[in-house]
Amino acid sequence: MSNHNIKNGIFDAAVVGAGPAGLMAAGRVAELGAKVILIEKNDEPGKKLLLTGNGRCNLTNAEFDLRKLVAHYGKTGDFLFHVFSVFGPKETIAFFEGLGVKTKVEEGGRVFPQSGRAADVLKALVNYIEKNKAAVSYNSRVARIDRQNAAIDKLVLDNGDAVKARNYIFCTGGRSYPATGSVGDGFEWAKSLGHNIIQPSPALVPVAIKEDWAKGLQGLVLQNSGISVYQNNKKIFGATGDCLFTHFGLSGPAVINMSKRIGELLKSGGAKIAIDLDPSLDLSGLEKKMQGHFQRSPKRSLVNCLESFAPRRLVFAIVKLAGLNADSRVSAVTREQRYILAKLLNRLEMTAERLLGFDEAMVTSGGISLKEIDGKTMRSKIINNLFFAGEIIDIDGETGGFNLQNCWSTGRLAGESAAG
Repeated sequence: MSNHNIKNGIFDAAVVGAGPAGLMAAGRVAELGAKVILIEKNDEPGKKLLLTGNGRCNLTNAEFDLRKLVAHYGKTGDFLFHVFSVFGPKETIAFFEGLGVKTKVEEGGRVFPQSGRAADVLKALVNYIEKNKAAVSYNSRVARIDRQNAAIDKLVLDNGDAVKARNYIFCTGGRSYPATGSVGDGFEWAKSLGHNIIQPSPALVPVAIKEDWAKGLQGLVLQNSGISVYQNNKKIFGATGDCLFTHFGLSGPAVINMSKRIGELLKSGGAKIAIDLDPSLDLSGLEKKMQGHFQRSPKRSLVNCLESFAPRRLVFAIVKLAGLNADSRVSAVTREQRYILAKLLNRLEMTAERLLGFDEAMVTSGGISLKEIDGKTMRSKIINNLFFAGEIIDIDGETGGFNLQNCWSTGRLAGESAAG
């Protein structure tokens, strides 16, 4: 797509931001026969979209039960009931299949393009825009927003050009992955127009851990572990899933999904993260299992015997934490020492130090207050001709395609509303 001459009169809608929500919104406006321009400050669309799903684009989740679907968005999920009833995962899959993107469902209901290429999803959206003759202007940064009473009069770009439209849709994203241009511009614009902004913070982000021994396990993956979060020795919440040790602490799907709540606890007294290596057994059952192993192989070294309970690298760390010698024969391990080992395997505790920043965050928590957006249309309740879609609004979901689904659904609804 080439740059459009903005001086070609007044548009029915001007969409700011050519990410997933903006591409969907502009395409839908054009598909409905209205005149639309898509304004993007980068020199190409969809930079962040290309990064999703590690470059594979987890474009939605095959959760078709509406109540279960909105539950993946926490307290803000109720806002999406109408949005998803109009255009949910089923409709999203059909939409992309119609654009020639064949899909496949993987573990946890995650939906990917069969090709495994985010670039194919972006290409389909660009074709969607072109086919419906949406105008696009790249390298175009909004410098000023002129307002008349309760409506936007025009957008003034940094080159001095003015964009006038009947309606405007802000799809500028949040602050995650700022290198892609997602630096929170839309929050400042909305605030200047009278909107309240729920404080943006990193979400779906790895957690830095205080203990050095944990950092020494970089690259180790634990599958289907029990992960619990404590504050003041009281369990606050937990889940079962995969986690990854990194050079700074913990990552992986289960930990990342917990990160927002961990961040909240860090603001109010700190948090401990405990890993249960075998959630199917309680402490007593684990100790009995260990005792059986020790009795059957009394001459084996402690580290070799414990390999049936945890990966070898982690075993060395656990044995050291227990104050034992890895080369000791298990026959020399006392009952008290066995209990300490079992307790570490059952509740391997680490101190959450902080969440990593926006550079590492998949999405942004916070944004335009949902109280100021009409969930039936995505229209601002403050500015009559302004609509919002995507990550700019105060909604963030779990990993697994839920955040892109929010972009597709709110973008499409905003586009339909603005075109009317």
